[in-house]
Formats: sequence, C-alpha cells, structure tokens
Amino acid sequence: MSAMHTRRSDGATTLREMQEFAGFPSAAQRYIRRSLDIGLHRADAVALWSRDMVEAASIKAQLSIYCALDEIRHVIPDGPDLGDLMPFYGPLVAVSGFDLGQGRLNSFAAYRFLYERLLGSAVRPWLPGAFANAAMLPSLDPSYRRSLLETIPEAAATAPGWSIREPVFFPEWVEKCEPA
Repeated sequence: MSAMHTRRSDGATTLREMQEFAGFPSAAQRYIRRSLDIGLHRADAVALWSRDMVEAASIKAQLSIYCALDEIRHVIPDGPDLGDLMPFYGPLVAVSGFDLGQGRLNSFAAYRFLYERLLGSAVRPWLPGAFANAAMLPSLDPSYRRSLLETIPEAAATAPGWSIREPVFFPEWVEKCEPA
C-alpha cells in the first residue's frame, strides 16, 4: 500500500470518527473528553473539567474507578478461553457500570467510542456484552436500563468478527475563544 493511499485512508477514518463524535449529545461529548483525559492521563481533570464541588467529587470518584483501566488493558483476552475472562470481564463491567451510572453515555455508540479509545481495538469483541451487563445493573433506573439496551445494534450483538484498526481521533478539551 502506498504512503499516499495510507494517508488518505487515515484522513477518511479520522473524518468518520469526528462525524460520529459530533453526532453524540453535548453531555456525552463532554463526558467522553473528560474520561479520555482521566483514563489516558492527559490532563488534570479536576482542574480542567470541574465546574462545581459536585462535579469535582464525581471526577475524583472517576479517577479512583479508572485506576482499574491499567490492569484491564493488560488482561484483554485474545480468544474465548474462560480462564482469561475472569480477571478481565468483572473489572470491565464494573468500570462500565460507573460510566453508565453517570447518565451521560446515552447509547452503545457513545460507550463504544469511549472504550475503544480507553482500551484499544482489542476490546471491541467484549464491548456489547460488557455494555449489556453494565446496563442491567440494579443501580440504574429501569427506564434508563431499557433505553440503553435498545441502543445496541443487531450488527454489534451478532458480529462474526471485529476490526483490529485502532481509533485515530481522540477528542480533547477546546478552550472557548471570545469573538474579536
């Protein structure tokens, strides 16, 4: 594959990912950017994202929960062996349950977008099940559980395989500029 073709392909992929992100509600976009800052250790999330004491407490809780991500990254199974699943799936569902419990990721698409970036493409086969399990946690309101579960597309639930292409667009905080 030529270098020119690869750059065009990467550009088209980036544009598709940007368009997908732009389609999420603003609360989901904000939460994804904040979560990436926390999960990828990009910025001081409390200083950057908290608008009040309640949000600062939520970010501190997320910082604590997201400590599990480093371990999850190292134990993502590369096959269906149940022995490999035990140290991975429980922590993934727990972190996912925290994120869904925040009420800002309103769809499987937003959840998948975030988790592909937090954990990489190897986690894709496990995301529909982890999302469904986390959405079924009794700590979530039943109507919210239902609305979350209805967002899992049939194609994601029944996929015979998954792409190994890593995501290329990682949204970040953009400082507001005052008009001149």
